Amino acid sequence: MSADRDPREAAAVSRPSEYAAPEALASVQRRALAVGGVAALACVAGAATAPGQFFQSYLVGLLLWLGVALGCLGLLMLHHLAGGNWGLVVRRTFEAASRTVPLLALLFVPLLFGLGRLYVWARPEAVAGDPELQHKAGYLGARSFAARAALYFALWWACAHLLARWSRQQDAPANPFLARRMRALSGPGFGLYVLSMTFASIDWLMSLQPHWYSTIYGFYIVAGQGVSAFAFVILVALYLSGREPLARVLGPRHFDDHAKLLLTCVLLWMYFSFSQFLIIWSGNLQEEIPFYLVRRNGGWRLVSLGLFLLYFALPFLLLLLRDVKRSARRLGAVAGLLLVMSGVDPYFQVAPAFHPQGVALHWLDLAAPVAVGGLWIASFVRELRRAPLLPIHAANLEAMQDA
Repeated sequence: MSADRDPREAAAVSRPSEYAAPEALASVQRRALAVGGVAALACVAGAATAPGQFFQSYLVGLLLWLGVALGCLGLLMLHHLAGGNWGLVVRRTFEAASRTVPLLALLFVPLLFGLGRLYVWARPEAVAGDPELQHKAGYLGARSFAARAALYFALWWACAHLLARWSRQQDAPANPFLARRMRALSGPGFGLYVLSMTFASIDWLMSLQPHWYSTIYGFYIVAGQGVSAFAFVILVALYLSGREPLARVLGPRHFDDHAKLLLTCVLLWMYFSFSQFLIIWSGNLQEEIPFYLVRRNGGWRLVSLGLFLLYFALPFLLLLLRDVKRSARRLGAVAGLLLVMSGVDPYFQVAPAFHPQGVALHWLDLAAPVAVGGLWIASFVRELRRAPLLPIHAANLEAMQDA
């Protein structure tokens, strides 16, 4: 019987162990969990002494890592729609990051206990004295806020779970229908991701200043998630490229592709950022301009300049250089900078609503992102270790390795 076995089936049995995640990831998981646990205990102490500041910092930290996870989900669906080796070599990284959505949903729960400290519309006395808030009360309410958040997370988890499940089924003997399923889901799934993230950005960020609105804000947030996700994926790829089994797979051509796509995400973020500013500046409406008036005061002007220089201008120039695009370490340095600035961007969206007079840094502004990030990275690594690092029977895998 064994002599008659199809060689492809034999390969399917041996290859999963061949592409298993390196053992070094176990120590990364333990360290991330330890750092996240210590930072979480510090945040608990901070919540007891400065609850208002805790919820502000915690919202920033959660949005940073949620952006990485959802950005990976969006990029995963784009890969299934467009194909290409750029996504094939990091597909399992996309899947592992997107499968952390349940953890992020659990970490979102503490925010529900701080709605009154974060949002003006959650304070009955403020709503009673503001006709505009009364008009929006049907949408901006604690119950509807929580219900919509549950719907968003359920939608994101459904897409992430199905795509990862079908992808892992490709590690068994080939099923030609799996690729079609993933492509069929990714089309409407990507549209729903952008739509749901648009509403989530209104709920969680725009409503911090409920009198302000922007019709392009959701696209701005989605573009930022693309930047943070690709920056994170490049750093993971850099780590794995120095260890088997991906040391013999990941090469300069893959990092060159990733650099070009990262540059695309950076340009999209800048395009939506400038478009939003231009629309509001040209309209000059009283309901819209407070967002930028506040961010021109005090230290916020410097933060805005820093975002322009370090989140767009410098990465843009560096990612045009061939020596940077084809060098994993140099590209990793650019990705690390962009990931750090991906934490500054949500801070710039949240903090001015509470400190319009200027920047007021608090130690929780660092502790909260570290706490959420430590727990999230530990969960990400656990998911990454659960499957081979490459989809065994995916189309073009053999051609990619032989190239």
